[in-house]
Amino acid sequence: MELRRLGNSDLQVSALSLGTMTFGEQNSEADAHAQLDLAVSRGVNFIDSAEMYPVPPKAETQGRTESYIGSWLKHQQRDKLIVATKIAGPSRGFAWIRNGPRVNREHINAAIDGSLKRLQTDYIDLYQIHWPDRYVPMFGGASYDVAHEHDTVPLAEQLDALANLVTAGKVRYIGLSNETPWGVSEFVKIAELSGLPRIVSVQNAYHLMNRSFESGLAEVCHHTKVGLLAYSPLAFGHLSGKYIADPQAKGRITLFSNFGQRYAKPNVPAASMEYVRIAHEAGLSPVQMALAFVRTRWFTSSVILGATSLEQLKENLDSVDISLPDAVMERIEATHKIYTNPAP
Repeated sequence: MELRRLGNSDLQVSALSLGTMTFGEQNSEADAHAQLDLAVSRGVNFIDSAEMYPVPPKAETQGRTESYIGSWLKHQQRDKLIVATKIAGPSRGFAWIRNGPRVNREHINAAIDGSLKRLQTDYIDLYQIHWPDRYVPMFGGASYDVAHEHDTVPLAEQLDALANLVTAGKVRYIGLSNETPWGVSEFVKIAELSGLPRIVSVQNAYHLMNRSFESGLAEVCHHTKVGLLAYSPLAFGHLSGKYIADPQAKGRITLFSNFGQRYAKPNVPAASMEYVRIAHEAGLSPVQMALAFVRTRWFTSSVILGATSLEQLKENLDSVDISLPDAVMERIEATHKIYTNPAP
């Protein structure tokens, strides 16, 4: 497994990493431990979680994902693993998380202590803001509308509170998620002007049907030395081809109706069908072609894998040795011109 430097940190993260949002909902504790064991045995050293997991978010299951990781982590050699988690942002409900989460000093301090306890560890290697405290279009939103702006915690206050966690030894590095070019630039600028820790990563969706990262964030991250942690590399299963064969195939899209909204867009079926065709005609698994594409982009630090079975995880991990021929890349680019970001 290739190791890559994450941003300007000294973290060397595996090119493929394990996402865990199914732990505690679709996966039992035993399932979770089996996935973690398999991933680590294949060279994965980076495990990503969040305080709001599992999904779909519910009061009765919140924090269960971190707890499942924690009951495994306490038996591992901690310094060989890079553990990441996230503080939930506001404006999406979740009243069961501190009566509605915010990214201010009080919530940050409470959130990190809760995560550390559930994960049964003394420190988090990478602590991320799950989504901005301010309004931004995300999770399928594409256009910024100033009318939706709301009260927000100043970025300087957020960064200063996170810096205190680093000083206290609870966190090694900080990162963002579901962020915009402006957000990344501002966090970096404030850190440099104030002498505070810089963000080292941004965790955003990136896959064959959502390459919006390339248009603005790629440039910003290059110049600021911020690494991309790419999530949803299979577009919630659409790029596997399973929904082409059976629109009601078992998966998060069909099990949980709210997940379908981001992908219930006109060109998604046609685009996914074409990418699956490209893979099959090249003698590749659609899953492995999609993962290899994300892994081999120059700006990708790690590809976050999500699976509900060991068989799926094995196929995902096998993509680490696949490189895409020029002819396949040419067909991918031609398809991208026809179906440009159908599922942002």
